[in-house]
Amino acid sequence: MIALKKSLQRGFTLIELMVVLVIIGVLAALIVPNVLDRADDARVTAARTDVANLVQALKLYRLDNQRYPSAEQGLQALVARPAAGAVPPNWRPYLDKLPNDPWGRPYQYLNPGLKGEVDVLSLGADGQPGGEGTNADVGSWQ
Repeated sequence: MIALKKSLQRGFTLIELMVVLVIIGVLAALIVPNVLDRADDARVTAARTDVANLVQALKLYRLDNQRYPSAEQGLQALVARPAAGAVPPNWRPYLDKLPNDPWGRPYQYLNPGLKGEVDVLSLGADGQPGGEGTNADVGSWQ
């Protein structure tokens, strides 16, 4: 009976629980900002990968049709046969669908490009030209 009484009295005190909660709070304060930064880094990396894939599809388009799509035709020419401008003689689908950038906006296409023959770019997290960090443009010239 005495053993039963001792086992009923076992448990955590309020102070012990508070110490554990404070430790968990401190760990969360140290870890959460690092995890959030990784999400932004992952978006930038995904944008770079998408841009590289779009540039490769544009190169195939040029190889088949002797020129890049016009600015008017845009990246849509990689998915559907262009009806406007010079109709490509050897067109075929180069992509199943056009991706949006990791921030949900369409990729920009410039022909002629500002940094190369053609440019493909995402305007970054803020959707504005220029910027730094995650707001920086991610383009085919990088």
